[in-house]
Amino acid sequence: MRHAILPIATAFTAALALSSCATYTGQTNAPDDPNRTGRGALIGASIGVVAGLLSGDDATERRQRALVGAGVGALAGTAVGAYQDRQEAELRRRTAGTGIDVTRDGDVIKLNLPDAVTFDFNSASLKSQFRPALDGVAATLADYPQTVIEISGHTDAVGSDAYNQRLSEERAGSVANYLVGKGLVRERFEVVGMGERYPIASNETEDGRARNRRVEIRVLPLTQGAG
Repeated sequence: MRHAILPIATAFTAALALSSCATYTGQTNAPDDPNRTGRGALIGASIGVVAGLLSGDDATERRQRALVGAGVGALAGTAVGAYQDRQEAELRRRTAGTGIDVTRDGDVIKLNLPDAVTFDFNSASLKSQFRPALDGVAATLADYPQTVIEISGHTDAVGSDAYNQRLSEERAGSVANYLVGKGLVRERFEVVGMGERYPIASNETEDGRARNRRVEIRVLPLTQGAG
C-alpha cells in the first residue's frame, strides 16, 4: 500500500468543517482492530521519508502558493543556514521539557511528537495538556514564514494496515489543523499518513512500538529556484 498524501485544500476544508475549534475530530477513541497481531517490519530511519512530497512539478506549484500565501520572498542560498539556525534555536527553547524532540538534518529541522504526550490511546484528538507545546511551535513557525511544513503520521504494527493508515492520517491532520487554527498559512503545509510502514524501532517490544507511534514535522526552507 502506498502512502496517502492528503491534498491540502481538501484535507483542511474537511477538517475545519468537522470542527468548530482547531482540533481534528475525525477519529476519537476508536476500538482497536479485533485481529491485533504484532508484525515485524523493516526498521528504517525516518530521515527523508517525506522528502519526496516536495519534488516535481506539483511541488513547484505548491511552493509558489506557499510563497504567495505567506507574503514572503524565497531565501537566498547563503542565508538559508543562518535562518534555519535561528529557527532551530527558537524551537528548542519553546519545546524544552514538552516531550518534543528537535533534530537537524542539513537545512531541514525535524520535530518528533511521540503519541504518549500528544494523543490518548487509539485517539486522534490532541491532549489538552499538549496544546501549549504546539502553541510554541506555531508561534515559531509564524515568526519564520519562509518555510514549508511537512507533517506525517506514523503508527506501530499492531492492528490492520487499513486501521493504522487511517489513524496515522487523522493524527497528522489533527496536528496540522491545530497549527493552521493558530494562524499559519495553510498553503505552507503538506500532510500525509504513513501508517506502520516506516518504523524507527522494533515492533517486537512495547518500547519500540511506543517510539513508532508518532507524528513528525519537517520544516524546509523556501529557497530561490524552488518556485
